[in-house]
Amino acid sequence: MQFYSIKSKQHLPISLEKAWAFFSSPNNLQKITPSDMNFNITSDKKDGELMYPGQIISYTLTPVLGIRVKWMTEITHVKEGHYFVDEQRFGPYKLWHHKHTFVVTPNGVDMYDDVNYVIPFGFFGTVAHKLFIRKRIEEIFTHRTKVVEELFGK
Repeated sequence: MQFYSIKSKQHLPISLEKAWAFFSSPNNLQKITPSDMNFNITSDKKDGELMYPGQIISYTLTPVLGIRVKWMTEITHVKEGHYFVDEQRFGPYKLWHHKHTFVVTPNGVDMYDDVNYVIPFGFFGTVAHKLFIRKRIEEIFTHRTKVVEELFGK
């Protein structure tokens, strides 16, 4: 079993309160996901509801090769204004653990992502990861960076 990790950092020239309100709202996930992934939340969405420990979010998306998948994550940890963690409960990965951390800086907030994951299917999963899965995950973060810069500035 091969374990993978991706880390990213983005500076946001906004207040912690504004950053937290945006990123801890499940309703904003679609805004920061590439449109070609056809991301759609299928669980109940409540306007203004922020993430909370134990929250289940289910959605469908087309991550690679036009294959439509169902994905369910649980928000397992939340320390308001500091971090939250989403973990896959059902979906395309054997393991998915994503920690979002926010750190106040003199001119805004630094947002850190720490994603740890395992691809299923043994050798074939390893090959798929080398061929396109890692690249696709990185493309998703690149897209998110551009969208967030358009929304909040550099």
